[in-house]
Amino acid sequence: MEATEKTMNDVFRNRVQKYKDRLAVEKKMNGVWHSATWNEYYERSRAVGLGLYTLGIRKGDMVSILSENRLEWIYTDMGALGIGACVIPVYPTLIAEEIEYILNNSESKVILTEDRGQLKKVLEIIDKCPSVEKIIVMEEKDAKGHPGIMSFGALMELGRKKHAEDPSLFERLSREVTVDDLATLVYTSGTTGLPKGAMISHGNVFWIVNSLDAIRPSFADDQDVLVAFLPLSHVFQRIPGHFYAMHRGITTSYAQSIDTLLADFEEKRPTMILAVPRVCEKVYQKIIAQVKEQSPFKQKVFHWGQSVGSRISELRENHKPIPLGLTLKYKIAYAVIFKKLQNKLGGRLKWMTAAGAPTAPEIIRFFNAAGITVIQGYGMTETTAPASIQSLADFRIGTTGKPMPGQEIRIAEDGEILIKGGNVMKGYWKLPEETAAVFTPDGYLMSGDIGKFDEEGNLLITDRKKDLLITSGGKNIAPQMIEGLFKTDPLFTQFIVIGEGKKYLTGLCNIDLEIAAIIADDEKIPYGKPGDLLDNDRFLAIVAKHVEERNTHLAKYETIKDFRIIKKEFSQEGGEMTATLKLKRKVIYEKYQDLIGEMYEKEAVDELYKKKQSRA
Repeated sequence: MEATEKTMNDVFRNRVQKYKDRLAVEKKMNGVWHSATWNEYYERSRAVGLGLYTLGIRKGDMVSILSENRLEWIYTDMGALGIGACVIPVYPTLIAEEIEYILNNSESKVILTEDRGQLKKVLEIIDKCPSVEKIIVMEEKDAKGHPGIMSFGALMELGRKKHAEDPSLFERLSREVTVDDLATLVYTSGTTGLPKGAMISHGNVFWIVNSLDAIRPSFADDQDVLVAFLPLSHVFQRIPGHFYAMHRGITTSYAQSIDTLLADFEEKRPTMILAVPRVCEKVYQKIIAQVKEQSPFKQKVFHWGQSVGSRISELRENHKPIPLGLTLKYKIAYAVIFKKLQNKLGGRLKWMTAAGAPTAPEIIRFFNAAGITVIQGYGMTETTAPASIQSLADFRIGTTGKPMPGQEIRIAEDGEILIKGGNVMKGYWKLPEETAAVFTPDGYLMSGDIGKFDEEGNLLITDRKKDLLITSGGKNIAPQMIEGLFKTDPLFTQFIVIGEGKKYLTGLCNIDLEIAAIIADDEKIPYGKPGDLLDNDRFLAIVAKHVEERNTHLAKYETIKDFRIIKKEFSQEGGEMTATLKLKRKVIYEKYQDLIGEMYEKEAVDELYKKKQSRA
């Protein structure tokens, strides 16, 4: 970190001067890697920034990006920030009406769309978006035939022409940007109500980069390789994954898609991966499912190796020496079991994150046993991503680590986590009342999450304040812990706990049909297609046994007394999940209220009987 650096504009210029023709970024498109050296990265970003400037974009103006990850995305990001514009990332999975809301609320002057599909959504609503002056399409072919719509290539040509006229303009503009200027509006995913635009300044972004840089041992250096796959529209990928990677001089390879991820890992051999718990859960579930198809002997070897690896992980976690005998056993377990997992992820992965939601301890220990330290942290859009984080030398499974260097975190009387620091947003865009409501009188952000510190100063998140279930018996229950436990069983792809104001807990779940088919084959249950099993009494009895087994790990008042299978996977398209793959509880409760009602019919009958008895 150079003393003169105050914004990511400064960082960008300095890293380009340092690394010049070294590979900076690349993206796989249709099986081919497209790349940029640091010099090319800067030149192309400058062309985009000056192209926008030629179109009339000035400091403080809003520029929206509606696209999957691609190099044009980051060129636009750094180009727009370089001229002092404010960038609004728009999730490419959003529908036209949601895009319309963000464009109008932000008063965006330009929107950059990826291709024909995204352009179609914008054209549906553009007549209702008076602030938008220009639509730019990244795919050249998809811009043709639309008068008034500019291609990304044409935008860059405008910028290059402007640079030829005034070679120092971009640098002058980038130096004029201050820490107090708005860098981005990041719209919350909207688990409740309309999304709100969190106002994140250049100072907020730089604070995170500085704070991550202060943690020792360092997470990364310029020899590291990051294979990125989370969307750039997600604050976690953009701030630590894009900006911190730039600061450290890391080469970032953007995977082609989630479907090609393992192939991209094997090819590019990352040393670190930014992931969310759902990705870790899927990898774990897939491996466990494969093990169940193997011979009893191989299963026994796997479980032996897993227990050895878990013991090693626990000793590392508690900073205790590892006995020689256990070290020898681990070498055998690693060679037989864990090396295969490492190789699947490229063979040199040092650490990965599981951020954004709770992850079951056994899943974390499984990765740790393979020599891949799983880093957990806690943060939110409003804190520009991390507020607390584990370090590579100091982690405690089940916690989110210690507050970031310079971060103030305290726990309110009702258990709510309160946060103050240079990473906390300025407020919500054009929502002064909502902004005032989310800060305490002395300036702490009220997170809406419930937590506590352990004896070592690590922050534990017990639940969302609004998600806490209070049963009719007065028990406060954190559903996410129970849901995480159920998702360690590969049979369940999703599980949501119900029980607010009720005597007992119930659940709605999605079933992994591949696992269902394996179970049915083992049990000789006939079926046409795997989906048919969800109506098969013999199979449903097996699912019930899986629920009973998970219940054995819970306190009596936390156990699931009844459940219903939702045959269609919870999804963004179905409205049950946010763009960041969090469950929308309110939507699910309303959508499946009939099924939920069925599970509490007996309780309702009992209550009616009691009332009649009391009247008698």
